[in-house]
Amino acid sequence: MKVVSIVGARPQFIKAAVLSEKLRQQGQEILVHTGQHYDDNMSDVFFDELKIPQPDIHLGIGSGSHAEQTGRMLIEIESVLEREKPDWCVVFGDTNSTLAGALAAAKLHIRVAHVEAGLRSFNKAMPEEVNRVLCDHVSDALFCPTSNAAENLRNEGITQGIHVAGDIMGDMLKRSLERARKKSKILEQLDVQPKNYALATVHRAANTDNLDNLKTLLETFGKINRIVILPLHPRTRGMIQRNGLTLPESVRAIDPVGYFDMLQLEANADCILTDSGGMQKEAYWVGVRCITLREETEWVETVQAGWNRVVGTNPGLILDTVLNWLPQGERKDIYGDGETAGRIAGILEGMRKMDMP
Repeated sequence: MKVVSIVGARPQFIKAAVLSEKLRQQGQEILVHTGQHYDDNMSDVFFDELKIPQPDIHLGIGSGSHAEQTGRMLIEIESVLEREKPDWCVVFGDTNSTLAGALAAAKLHIRVAHVEAGLRSFNKAMPEEVNRVLCDHVSDALFCPTSNAAENLRNEGITQGIHVAGDIMGDMLKRSLERARKKSKILEQLDVQPKNYALATVHRAANTDNLDNLKTLLETFGKINRIVILPLHPRTRGMIQRNGLTLPESVRAIDPVGYFDMLQLEANADCILTDSGGMQKEAYWVGVRCITLREETEWVETVQAGWNRVVGTNPGLILDTVLNWLPQGERKDIYGDGETAGRIAGILEGMRKMDMP
């Protein structure tokens, strides 16, 4: 079996780390890095730390508007796929890299496997929602993390190729949490004590590109009665610098950190405030209450389980939730058994063999 896997952003590196291992046990994988995340702290450190095979092809696309970035990726990925002629093109999540890989493969009649299919926020103002919906509708194998995701696909008329495989990020977290505890020195470096700080991230366009939202969130973080550790996405840092925003004294901005350091920060936080999808799940896995800085979430299971509150950018609601809310629900294993990567690789090989003459 020959597979071309497309990655380009930080969460995809984590997902690819475990799937690449399984794919390479069964055949040939060509790992293509689009360059969507090109900063070392957002890219190279993950390949080094997680022992991901170095990309076979690095497209070096970099930043740009959604149309510019996606268009350049389409051209370059198409060239790779025409040359390699794989059995499958594997894409992950909901980024521009995901959509470009799926469209390029579909137009060349190469089968598309979408890892993390079926997620829906039902907010088409989010670029990620547009990407994931379009990708699902051209995919041949749709690997859903939950039964809710599979039901979303059926409600859109997609009935073939659906597999509830579990969440592939859980595979990496379960194998990495103990290593993070032993290896990471981030708490000592930042001089913070477990459960005495909040961890926040802000990177979605709705929050970073909207100056009023960004100012509101930063001001609100400053009113939380504890230190707030804020790893700054390059987009967020740029917006702060261009607009001369000043961080409150209690908000400690740091550069993006590696996977082990981030796990350690998450596991030891009193609470996590984020607009990231992946961090909502990681908060659930490590047993830390999550406050989601969006108007909706695709990870509805974490809300239903009682460990995630969706509060948007309302300052009063954010502060009240930080101060007065504690999770009440049991943390059930809602995202699989940590064997998702092996399950996906096996299904792809099985489908390939079924098509053989």
